[in-house]
Amino acid sequence: MERLSSRGLPRLSWIDTLYSNFNYNTDGYEGDGAEDRKSQDGSETMPFIDESPTMSPQLCVRPDGEAVSPTPPEGLLPGGDIEKGLEMKKLVLSGFMASEEIYINQLEALLLPMRPLKATATTSKPVLTMEQIETIFYKIQDIYEIHKEFYDALFPNIQQWDDKVTVGHLFQKLASQLGVYKAFVDNYKVALETVEKCSQANSQFQKISENVKVKGPKDSKDCTTTVTMEALLYKPIDRVTRSTLVLHDLLKHTPKEHPDFALLQDALRISQNFLSSINEEIDPRRTAVTTPKGEARQLVKDGFLVEVSEGSRKLRHVFLFTDLLLCAKMKKTAVGRNQQYECKWYIPLADLTFQTLDDSDSCPHVQTLPEHEIEEMKIKISVIKSEIQKEKKAQKGQSRIVDRLRKKMNEQESCLLLHSPTIPFRIHSKHGKSYLFLLSSDYERSEWRESIQKLQKKDLQSCVLSTLELQVLTSSCFKLRTVHNIPVTSNKDDEESPGLYGFLHVIVHSATGFKESANLYCTLEVDSFGYFVSKAKTRVFRDTTEPHWNEEFEIELEGSQCLRILCYEKCYDKSKLNKDDNEIVDKIMGKGQVQLDPQTVQSKNWHVDVIEMNGIKVEFSMKFTSRDLSLKRTPSKKQSGVFGVKISVVTKRERSKVPYIVRQCIEEVEKRGIEEVGIYRISGVATDIQALKAAFDTNTKDILVMLSDMDINAIAGTLKLYFRELPEPLLTDRLYPAFMEGIALSDPAAKENCMMHLLRSLPDPNLITFLTLLEHLKRVAEKEPVNKMSLHNLATVFGPTLLRPSESESSKPHITLASDIWSHDVMAQVQVLLYYLQHPPISFAELKRNTLYFSTDV
Repeated sequence: MERLSSRGLPRLSWIDTLYSNFNYNTDGYEGDGAEDRKSQDGSETMPFIDESPTMSPQLCVRPDGEAVSPTPPEGLLPGGDIEKGLEMKKLVLSGFMASEEIYINQLEALLLPMRPLKATATTSKPVLTMEQIETIFYKIQDIYEIHKEFYDALFPNIQQWDDKVTVGHLFQKLASQLGVYKAFVDNYKVALETVEKCSQANSQFQKISENVKVKGPKDSKDCTTTVTMEALLYKPIDRVTRSTLVLHDLLKHTPKEHPDFALLQDALRISQNFLSSINEEIDPRRTAVTTPKGEARQLVKDGFLVEVSEGSRKLRHVFLFTDLLLCAKMKKTAVGRNQQYECKWYIPLADLTFQTLDDSDSCPHVQTLPEHEIEEMKIKISVIKSEIQKEKKAQKGQSRIVDRLRKKMNEQESCLLLHSPTIPFRIHSKHGKSYLFLLSSDYERSEWRESIQKLQKKDLQSCVLSTLELQVLTSSCFKLRTVHNIPVTSNKDDEESPGLYGFLHVIVHSATGFKESANLYCTLEVDSFGYFVSKAKTRVFRDTTEPHWNEEFEIELEGSQCLRILCYEKCYDKSKLNKDDNEIVDKIMGKGQVQLDPQTVQSKNWHVDVIEMNGIKVEFSMKFTSRDLSLKRTPSKKQSGVFGVKISVVTKRERSKVPYIVRQCIEEVEKRGIEEVGIYRISGVATDIQALKAAFDTNTKDILVMLSDMDINAIAGTLKLYFRELPEPLLTDRLYPAFMEGIALSDPAAKENCMMHLLRSLPDPNLITFLTLLEHLKRVAEKEPVNKMSLHNLATVFGPTLLRPSESESSKPHITLASDIWSHDVMAQVQVLLYYLQHPPISFAELKRNTLYFSTDV
């Protein structure tokens, strides 16, 4: 017989200590730090879900304030005892049910004064008008009924718990009714303002609003508690975030083959998408710091940004409070001592502007690493990741070795995070001082700017902090912060998803909700190595309120977990030039993001979704292809075309030395795309690429007209696709091992002889085509100051495409892990092409004429 907890729900004695630091308290599903996050009147802080790919929901808090995820003992880890896993799931549900009971009681308490207030509204002495009552209690009745029905349906399942009990359908239904919460959130601020105004105008209502009685749980000794109406109105907003946390825990302890798993996953997806849409609309009310004058200064947003200080990059933790922006750095402290922040500077929001530089000002010199060094860091990180995985799988895996590798990876990732951002974000003070941050994403820059501008709409006064005030505020940052670690892989839990590796196919269909006609386009961003990068851009749809792009993109994912879509209005006025980055500033009309759930996107079918952003709805579809499948070389069944057909067959049929498709694409890129930013790196529209592929395969007469009309990124993408789909790599399967050995040679003379000998060993069509492409890529790299494509960038794009072995070769153990994108082989493939790109011009005739200095059978 199980003993009951104080709330009348089954208690699991064997696991009491497991969640000893986890508190399902009277305010719901919350960590031990819940009391710290309440304001003085007992109301709680506004929710804000950190949706960055490297942060998982904070479920519990150590005494030192550091967030940790509750980790089950070994028996509960995947592959452990199923019975214990089910009991763990029951524990999570039991705690959640206890908090659900309290939440229903809170809603009931809120509805209690509504009825008499409505009754008096029609009398000669109303306390409130009917309109005021409808505003204050908007949707509360609906929310109460939804949760009462949910509670009544879930409770019997927990009482009759076994491995066959399913609850996923109930959570899925609850998630599907979140639209009611959207309406409540939209009305929330107006409801609070109405409560405040009515309290000031009517003492009778003031008494009611400040003394709302909430009954306790069934078996609680404390029968009732007294709270304010304002605190209770906040509860529905808070509840959505807590339900999402529960879904995370339930999924963690539900076997994938259990009927609940897919349902819970769907409920979590719906909840996360809902939270993404409302996070930007809610004004977050963080825990306040009380100033000596008794004023509440609340934290609204914080995060790690790269600041340019004295010409070098510094990683800072930036805190946005309701009245000021504070930039801090973490102090170095002795082992065992609490970490502390040191304030570098602060600006009152009343004095802060985003003005661009005057002509007389100059942008400070920013320390930048060459692009190839950035790529090499990524390679090192991926190699270390691979080593960590191999070490863990080894039976005698030493945790000390893993820790050492993690430390090395952390150093590399931190360095990458510091040196990769390039988008300027300039903060000015009216008193003349200015500061420059570098961000990796326009989305992130827009979020910071919008958060600051939103606060500046209030009547803010400038302030000067005393030394003591500044010290108190800086000290509080450690406890108030919401982003605890820099977004690197080494800071993630082992159980967290490593993200997706492969190719995401995205079709951006259309957008609605624009009030005026404009020139509109979208960009797509995905996270990679801890930060976001822009991967694709639609065409500009001119002078419309309902753009229909219907453009498909293929985006390479490197451990990605999130897709962001930004919608812009194109600015053609060259007078509006941003002097920071020398680009015209296009206006962001809306932005949104969606989590890349492996279960959803890995389906063979297209997954259709909608992102809502500032009243705008963007419809898109996506489908994921694993790297193994997407890089598979498949010979074409039709030998009459050019794609998937051996290069020797194509050149013989065409009676040419270089395939027609290669010559035409190179000619078009050099004619009008050689100065295009990101040429060969930015994705072309997939539908355009497929149209060009079909045209070349069928030898369409209008191919030249098509090329002249087509977007240049689509032409560049077609050339890459041609080499990627060759049934055998351009540098051949036979010579692949020799290329790998040759590039590894240390002696420059030996390497030179070997690498030239290997070129001579290629069949003539392969060699001439390779040399043609080589000279073209060198000409592209000459325009690097404009197109941002260095020799190393081009080698990174083309190296694996030209060298990656065909199916029979790649079935050998070259790449052991799906996530091991930058394996040793891939690194070497890039280095081979880079060697030839950096080599003085190589002519076909000279290669064939030269005496062979290095002679070895290959």
